[in-house]
Amino acid sequence: MPKLKTHKGAKSRFHITGSGKIMRVKGGKSHLRRKKSARTKRLYDETIPVQPQDRAKIKRLLPYGLK
Repeated sequence: MPKLKTHKGAKSRFHITGSGKIMRVKGGKSHLRRKKSARTKRLYDETIPVQPQDRAKIKRLLPYGLK
């Protein structure tokens, strides 16, 4: 069976923690940032876990990254 290819966009957007959670960064920090407050831009820095219903989609894009 041939090797599966990793989706490079997904590889840069998601990372997997030691416990197996898939983490992502919030989008929208760099778009129209002059009118956003410093507090709002700071909230975009957080990494948040991916929703459970989206885990199957990401698993298909990252075949070797998930357990």
